[in-house]
Amino acid sequence: MSIWGKIIGGAAGFAIGGPLGALLGGVAGHVYDRRPSSAETRPEKQIAFTIAVIALGAKLAKADGVVTEDEIAAFREVFQVPPDQVKNVARVFNLARRHAEGYEPYARQVAGMFADNPAVLGELLACLFHIAKADGKIAEAELTYLQGVARIFGISDAEFRRIQAEESGLTGGDPYSVIGVPPDIGDQELKAAHRRLVRENHPDSLIAQGMPEEFVAIANEKLAVINAAYDRIKNERGIN
Repeated sequence: MSIWGKIIGGAAGFAIGGPLGALLGGVAGHVYDRRPSSAETRPEKQIAFTIAVIALGAKLAKADGVVTEDEIAAFREVFQVPPDQVKNVARVFNLARRHAEGYEPYARQVAGMFADNPAVLGELLACLFHIAKADGKIAEAELTYLQGVARIFGISDAEFRRIQAEESGLTGGDPYSVIGVPPDIGDQELKAAHRRLVRENHPDSLIAQGMPEEFVAIANEKLAVINAAYDRIKNERGIN
């Protein structure tokens, strides 16, 4: 069953509780108030990841006070929403956008669920960057918002800058920033840093940790940027 089937058709068996569960209830017709257990099942994590991206994406859309067509298109690109579920996703998005509560409760809940899976939280942040940059620039208010989410996720300033560089692509950018290493790093240390990033950001690894398969396109895009940055550095250094 796809993540959308689990959320809309089978969500009653995967209650996640908290503010994310309340949003889920707005679609599925049930409000779940059970607190997440210490041993969440993978389906619960998949649902939480999906609802968190919708909720945090909705709050991001409010950050600069303007929701552009490009941002809406990027939102749909991130989700790969099937046509028959567009209205349901829009319902969750609008519920989160209208809710007076800030983004922090959603971010804290998903951060707690993925406390042992920091790479998945990094992927969720990358999804938000993808939406924010859709209109060609990231507004100051949006950047402040993303930094706030990153702090709740426990993402360091250095890793935030690396993800920001990664999401900016390589056009005119610094490949060392994408890998997260200084330009004077040795070749062996560079290779080790690249291997670590590939291991942590490989889609198969992320899916095993709870990222839904429906987000694999964004994960593949991230991995491609990391590999392209590494290839560019290798070519500049003349190493194999």
